[in-house]
Amino acid sequence: MKPITRLFSLVLLGLLICGQAQAADPCADHVPQAKPQNVGRDIVGKELDQLIEQGHMLFAVYENYPPYSWEEGGTAKGVDIEIARIIANDLGVEARFNFVAAGENLDADLRNNIWKGALIGGRVANVMMRIPYDSAFKCRVEQVVFTGQYAGESIAIAYHKSAYPDEKPVPAYFRFDLVGVENDSISDFYLSGFVGGQLRGNIRRHPTTGEAMAALDSGAVKAVMGPLAELEFGLTENTAVHQPPLAGFAVSQWTLGVAVNFRYRPLSYAVDDAIYAALQDGRIAEIYAQYGLSHAAPER
Repeated sequence: MKPITRLFSLVLLGLLICGQAQAADPCADHVPQAKPQNVGRDIVGKELDQLIEQGHMLFAVYENYPPYSWEEGGTAKGVDIEIARIIANDLGVEARFNFVAAGENLDADLRNNIWKGALIGGRVANVMMRIPYDSAFKCRVEQVVFTGQYAGESIAIAYHKSAYPDEKPVPAYFRFDLVGVENDSISDFYLSGFVGGQLRGNIRRHPTTGEAMAALDSGAVKAVMGPLAELEFGLTENTAVHQPPLAGFAVSQWTLGVAVNFRYRPLSYAVDDAIYAALQDGRIAEIYAQYGLSHAAPER
């Protein structure tokens, strides 16, 4: 299950329990965790100096996750890869990458890759890319600084032009038309529960959004629902994408940022400064454009 899906499954559950989309203070009901033990005070703040001295830093990125991060012929590619290189260049060091598989939930990914490390194998990275920002989740995971918001993401619908020459499809159309989704994704959950489950017979599930887009291009389905960037990356001359209103979709858009170990505040500040500068001068928007994607300004 992808990181976005796992986080927002928790968010949706929280909305049902709380009965409201937002609280005045998302941390009001949070009980602080016990402070980590056996951590020397001198470790705080040294990481940034050590990184600059050693000349490189490690970024955790999700494997096989185009258009965000993947390897092709031994070369790292993707939007997150290029943004990580901007961060490293701003610090005057080399960017190195650890491609990781998504764990059972976002807590596990952060624990294994940022603040503790996996029980067997694996490495703790200096920065983890593509972390969905949520204020309530931030309160609960105290070992991580959530910073460097660099883009907004949202749900959209891609469609085959020949199937919809006049009107663009909305979810209600899928009572009659086949629609592709990534299996167990937030789009899958939404469509499966739409109007009392009336669409379930027309949902075609695929291992990835990219494979769903390939099915769309071939005509096996008439539409695909998923994150806008993934849909845009899979567009062909036969397909297009739009963003209609999505009734009852509690979390159809979110902000993406990075994660840094809470002990290394100077590093988190430096990372955020690098991303902010790249947002201001258009470098991040240019990276998105290079991959054929639309860049949405993040909420910061």
